[in-house]
Amino acid sequence: MNPRSIVKKIIPANLFFRVAPYLHLVESVVLQIRHGFPARGMKIIGVTGTDGKTSTSFLIHRMLHEAGYKTGLMTTVGYGVGADIKPQIEHMTTVPVGQLLQRIKAMKSDGVQWLVLETTSHALAQFRTWGIPYSIVVMTNLSHEHLDYHKTFENYRAAKRRLFEQCNSNKKGLRIGIVNADDANAEAFSSAIKNPLRYGIKSGDLLAKNIKLTTSGSRYVAVAGSEEYRIECHLPGSFNVYNSLAAVQVGRAAGLTKQQIEKGIAALSGVEGRMTRIDEGQEFDVIIDYAHTPDSFKKILEEIKPVVKGKMIVVFGSAGRRDEAKRAVQGKIAGELADVVIATEEDDRDIDGIEILQQIASGAKQAGKVENKNLFLVHKREEAIETAFKMAKAGDLVVLLGKGHEKSILGNGPDAAKLRHLPQDDKDSRRVVERPYNEIEVARKIIKSL
Repeated sequence: MNPRSIVKKIIPANLFFRVAPYLHLVESVVLQIRHGFPARGMKIIGVTGTDGKTSTSFLIHRMLHEAGYKTGLMTTVGYGVGADIKPQIEHMTTVPVGQLLQRIKAMKSDGVQWLVLETTSHALAQFRTWGIPYSIVVMTNLSHEHLDYHKTFENYRAAKRRLFEQCNSNKKGLRIGIVNADDANAEAFSSAIKNPLRYGIKSGDLLAKNIKLTTSGSRYVAVAGSEEYRIECHLPGSFNVYNSLAAVQVGRAAGLTKQQIEKGIAALSGVEGRMTRIDEGQEFDVIIDYAHTPDSFKKILEEIKPVVKGKMIVVFGSAGRRDEAKRAVQGKIAGELADVVIATEEDDRDIDGIEILQQIASGAKQAGKVENKNLFLVHKREEAIETAFKMAKAGDLVVLLGKGHEKSILGNGPDAAKLRHLPQDDKDSRRVVERPYNEIEVARKIIKSL
């Protein structure tokens, strides 16, 4: 039995939530000592934010790899070195400390020079990244997310800000923070580090100008004083202009040449489950994306809507044991921007899936959607996707949101109903069933069966 389990048995559940982060800190200190602080001597790039972390991490990784550096990567989607990226099967971005340090240790033994580490607010609040000497840190943006855990937006922002504070305390090497200057929370991050670099479309040290968006990506000129970079990014959407700008700024901080930066960003053709198009010869279009926050919903659906010739049909759910407040907000955004909304499962865990769908539906109805007319509640995700594909006509677009790259769905297990009111941190005793699921494969299979 580990120390956290022992403490759980000793103190009341409502107090355990408060002391849990410090138990994580003790665990991190002990494991760092045991593993010999494996990240020391490596150059670590931390990427945090609400949305865009994974795409930005992949852009940075590919840029450094193309520049000839042995580069490691750890993200929500995958981890590995160079071109050898393995799927991340865990439903978490920053894995537990022991696993994280083992992976870092293996990469160091393999000669990794740079490591791009996607870093979450949970990991920072729980001190899971304690002892990691970040050289460069990136903030993509900040919006409503994970308030089930952090309770307030201020706590959420403070957790993210710790990444910049941790980088600023690094006594060796670079200490550079890269901040989205167009985000309302930019100053909170810039003020946390000695050497902030800003990027943006409206303001920043590095600006995107002459932006040309296409269905397959964007082209623009990134300008920093007298320096100009001609950027071609193959990830579609204006939000990926921001993500690629962050990567350009990292390249500049890392000392890459103009040619290395331009070539490296252009080399990334896509990220699994991020604006992934499915083409099996069907007459309608299909896009799969991992978007699961209100802000990412709004950005993606607003971006897509003007180019849809027919109807836009959106299929999504909202995770159990996660921020309940966002469910109705997601429903309202989808209801306002899409022609048809189909609410379905995402990862119910031990929560009543029908209850989640009704919470989503309440928001969609506020936006004017009518159940069984242009709002449908279909719990099983495969059936929801089939429903969407069967109603789609030539020129329509079906958007599948929330699962993206993930390879399973977490649902109710035996006795789950008895566990609905367990404390948020009491993960060890939940009864959750994990079933294999690959949205990209499911979509292709259903289209072929029609």
